[in-house]
Amino acid sequence: MTTTAQTTPPPQGPATSSTTGSAGYRYRWMVLAVVLIADVMDLLDATIANLAGPSIRADLGGSASTLQWVLAAYTLSFAIGLITSARLGDLVGRRRMFIIGMVGFTAASLACGLAPSAGLLIAARVAQGLFGATMIPQGLAMVKQSFPPEQLNKAFIPFGPVMGLAAVLGPIIAGVLIDADLFGSGWRMCFLINLPVGIAASYLAFRYLPEVPKSDRVQRLDLLGTLLITAASAALIFPLVQGHEAGWPAWTFVLMGLSVVLFGLFAWNERRSDQPLIEPSLFRNRAFVAGLLVLTTFFLAMSGFMLVYNLFVQLGMGFKPLAAGLALTPFAFGIALGSALSGAWLGPKLGRLVLHLGLSILVVGMIALALTVEHSGVDVSAWAMAPGTLIAGVGCGLIFPPLFDLILADLDDNEVGSGAGLLNAVQQFGGAAGVAAIGTIFFELLPDRGYTDSFGVVIGVTIACWVVTFLVAFLLPKKAREAMIAH
Repeated sequence: MTTTAQTTPPPQGPATSSTTGSAGYRYRWMVLAVVLIADVMDLLDATIANLAGPSIRADLGGSASTLQWVLAAYTLSFAIGLITSARLGDLVGRRRMFIIGMVGFTAASLACGLAPSAGLLIAARVAQGLFGATMIPQGLAMVKQSFPPEQLNKAFIPFGPVMGLAAVLGPIIAGVLIDADLFGSGWRMCFLINLPVGIAASYLAFRYLPEVPKSDRVQRLDLLGTLLITAASAALIFPLVQGHEAGWPAWTFVLMGLSVVLFGLFAWNERRSDQPLIEPSLFRNRAFVAGLLVLTTFFLAMSGFMLVYNLFVQLGMGFKPLAAGLALTPFAFGIALGSALSGAWLGPKLGRLVLHLGLSILVVGMIALALTVEHSGVDVSAWAMAPGTLIAGVGCGLIFPPLFDLILADLDDNEVGSGAGLLNAVQQFGGAAGVAAIGTIFFELLPDRGYTDSFGVVIGVTIACWVVTFLVAFLLPKKAREAMIAH
């Protein structure tokens, strides 16, 4: 931080272009802090809601699909929102969009914490996801705008450790809050905890965030494309979640077929639109298209497994939320260890091979976990599961750092921004699809096969998905994009 930034009083309103330049925005480190807070809030809400699912259902009632919707409603709306939010940032200003997103996310968190029914909670989760998608892309753009080129890599260094720590602490924080039952709030405190953080972050955002110049290129939002991608996503996820409960009537298959048609219409619209939501040239790059499939299969399996793991531990093994959160600690620490190894050493050294190494280790860990559970059933202890979950976590951690950079490696410079935004959206969509599809498989098997066998089948399904990921990853570039700025 420069001397000027240390001695000049805080701005009283949005920074103008005069506050930025070759030396960077003078309050750039405050910008970084606000963006980090936003990213941590987003990550914690996903992990906390995952662990809180059984407690939510016990309090509000609802069917098995309620557990899936509490997660899928957030990730699906987040994915859809990401596709349009970058364009909206160009249209109305990134600072304004970030503040709208932060204030809206905080208000939606309050609505989640006060929700009197499962339906209203799910609706509030949709709002949370949309507002989260509104602020996250704007924050990264403002960080890039605020720092001079020579400091930009340094600015992104905290993201890895901070997000890794949030991933480790998320389930534990959720378990502590639920078990503590502060003021009789139970699971609701997992959402209400966002209020003081969100209010403080909103104030800091209003006071310190710079006004990034609007793009001259983008003049309007592709409303038809937005409607098509929203309808296509909903037509796929809704029947996957509700099909089991409804007995798989004909309309569920009709909707899934319709989703294919709508996705096709969306692709057609993007090719003909003069202001597409997604850069059409991206789909002419074979490695990038393969990367979309890699992301989808990997995060589909990961998100679906995490839902079922929490259900198995809490409902099958009878763990309380705090014990369930602690049972996930080896997995989270494994991710932190694998990410450190991959980011600092193995990723740059091995390139694409680190993905295959990580997937191989991940599958070994899952097999070890499956054998442990098969041997002891629901009487298995968290200590007995720890080796398998730790190994699986290390495998995941090896994959995370280089994944986006490898997929983006063959893109032109002018395609990287749009490509990274699409990858984030596909990651979230894959998570929503995994919660819907793998969660439904688990609930379909549970009445006849019980927790142990159903959990074993889910592990088999996740391994099958990761085998597909392993094979498709051979189509990715061998080395990550040189000098790629952290995504």
